[in-house]
Amino acid sequence: MKISKENIERLESVYQGYLEGERIDQFFAEFEIHFAAGHWCAGDFLDRFATTGYNPELDSGIITQIQRVAKAGIEGVEFHEAVFIDKNFKKEPSKISEVKDALAQYKLIPTNMNTNLFTHPKWKLGGITNSNENIRKDALAVALQGIEIAKEIGCSSVALWPGSDGWDYNFQVNYGEILERFIDGCITINKKAKEFGLRFGLEAKLHEPREGNIIIPTTHCAALVAKKTNEECGGNNMGVCIDYGHEQMYAVEPAFTLYAVQEFGVPVVNFHINNAKTHSNDEDRIAGTGDNWRLADFCYAAVDTGYSGWFGEDQFTYRLEPVKAMSLSREFFANVMKKSLQIYARRDELKKAQSTGDAASTIEVVKKYLV
Repeated sequence: MKISKENIERLESVYQGYLEGERIDQFFAEFEIHFAAGHWCAGDFLDRFATTGYNPELDSGIITQIQRVAKAGIEGVEFHEAVFIDKNFKKEPSKISEVKDALAQYKLIPTNMNTNLFTHPKWKLGGITNSNENIRKDALAVALQGIEIAKEIGCSSVALWPGSDGWDYNFQVNYGEILERFIDGCITINKKAKEFGLRFGLEAKLHEPREGNIIIPTTHCAALVAKKTNEECGGNNMGVCIDYGHEQMYAVEPAFTLYAVQEFGVPVVNFHINNAKTHSNDEDRIAGTGDNWRLADFCYAAVDTGYSGWFGEDQFTYRLEPVKAMSLSREFFANVMKKSLQIYARRDELKKAQSTGDAASTIEVVKKYLV
């Protein structure tokens, strides 16, 4: 992000009041806030209750998804490498070319390439932690191929959300063994990502699809894995992807997490923006429809810790038209981020209030922006 005395002052003039339409474009451009959406946000949505989808009339092909992301006024798009491979997990050059053409046509920037090791039944007992050595090797091959695809598409990072890796029952696995396998896999992935000039981010989640635990249940655990991986590989290429809704699942303070990983010396590679209830499942609702004190605190922390990457929507808005849902998330996020920047303009005053430890003093500083 780009923060200066001049643009901070313009918050009270040019950007006064609620931001909509072209004013959001102007706001994002001036402060260099980069906003993206996962291609999956633009398709139909399935769950175990509506197995044929909530909007089956929608074409959910990747090109129409890209078109909808652009229609929502969004600058960047995230992918899963599974978009670009066939049923035998081999990449399809024609699909890569088709998507690159669509990105150029709709003027979208490819941001992050996620690794899908959870959809296919082959991974039901785990991907890179699977007890079957051959399946572990196959999972790693998919992840490494995903790095090649990311480079061809033009992404700046790759990410791993290990949804299939974990356990559902106590005593089901040897925790130490699967963690060791996981770290070994991250080292292999990170080495290739570094070789290809791509950053590598690890995304945590408490559970779901696993009923018990995913191998990396919290961002704090992800940061430890990244730190150990970086020590082995040298440098600081591996970091974390923080999903806002996943932080709500285990009810930590997302803003604190940002300062914690910075203190650990672990970079934030990517953000997933959405909303979820605390101590719940990963609802992936429209950003800005929950506790906006908490979201504003999180945005303030992103500014204060110097984050300059992408904010990417990761939402499953089942019963809403996807373009409208993506547009609303972008709009609400912009307005909450504006509030955070207004508070940041009073950073010295806020820090002085914080130094007293008195909540009333800090509330006096931020109240007019948040209520």
